[in-house]
Amino acid sequence: MTDSNDSARFSRRSFLRKSAVGGSAAAATALSAPAVLAQSALVMKMQTSWPASDIWMDFARQYVTRVEEMSGGRLKIDLLPAGAVVGAFQVMDAVSDGVIDAAHSVSAYWYGKHKAASFFGTGPVFGGNAQTMLGWFYQGGGKELYDELTQEVLGLNVYGLMGMPMPAQPFGWFKQEVNTVADLQGFKYRTVGLAADLLQGMGMSVAQLPGGEIVPAMERGVIDAFEFNNPSSDSRFGAQDVAKNYYLSSYHQASEAFEFLFNRDFMDDLPPDLQAILRYGVEASATANLALAMKEYSTDLQKLQDEAGVTVHRTPKEILNGQIEAWDNVIASLEEDEFNKKVMDSQRAWVEKVGYYELMGGADLSMAYEHYFPGKLKL
Repeated sequence: MTDSNDSARFSRRSFLRKSAVGGSAAAATALSAPAVLAQSALVMKMQTSWPASDIWMDFARQYVTRVEEMSGGRLKIDLLPAGAVVGAFQVMDAVSDGVIDAAHSVSAYWYGKHKAASFFGTGPVFGGNAQTMLGWFYQGGGKELYDELTQEVLGLNVYGLMGMPMPAQPFGWFKQEVNTVADLQGFKYRTVGLAADLLQGMGMSVAQLPGGEIVPAMERGVIDAFEFNNPSSDSRFGAQDVAKNYYLSSYHQASEAFEFLFNRDFMDDLPPDLQAILRYGVEASATANLALAMKEYSTDLQKLQDEAGVTVHRTPKEILNGQIEAWDNVIASLEEDEFNKKVMDSQRAWVEKVGYYELMGGADLSMAYEHYFPGKLKL
């Protein structure tokens, strides 16, 4: 017996197959027939893990625009915010089960299924940035390991791709200044993924919360310090109203990228050109997202200082050194799992090679910035 959800999925899959065949027939008669709408657009239901007002919804909308325009209107995306169908942390299960067709999220949000999920965004920092690790995903064996984890180890019915490489995330928001590892002891702190293990190892008590729950948790005293991701998201949900010390630079989440999830049955039943549009739309949106991020993140950081009275700090080196030492302990524990070790071995080999090229070849941009804009950097 099939339930109503199964029937709906089978009906959709049947529709997709017929659409694919019908598309070929339509192409054969295109020269002799006037331009008419041969069939209704296929609607893909896609939920994000972000509140409707977050800038990350704007990033998801950039993906929607590109897919719809490249498909010539044959594919429409019904884009929904967190909570519209399932909670922010439940989108992986919802996509796998066919409750939604796709999701825009981050891999750390399903870290509870397997800690290796965090390696695809919030894992140990071996010396590579988010661009380095996006290269690992697409050219260094990362995607194959991701597929092994999701499809073989966990048996999930999904395809996953990585999108925009995020700038290194701030250490976060504190009510008072923190300068040493000792200053962090006992803080109730919000983060996600392996960063939770890392910061617990530094003496913090960690709560893993979606972005929309952070400020209410601060107001109730559930947490007393937190990070989310960037100045725009943070300011939109009111971080500046509950804390005034904002620490930039950290090793806790320095190489994350957006995760695009697709139900395998849904994707497999699409015509090849629509599959390609969904895949390559991820690449196209990464460029658009990063350009928008650079504009908005920098603008909102300035507003936080000028209009909201926020003091922006560089995270002290003692705390950064403490994070690296804490990563050593987390890594040792993670390597007890064979799959975890396989992923980290792959990442280390990639970063040792690619990171050497990047760090040796990259200009020290802070020298040039300080020359033309003296006194602004807090190094």
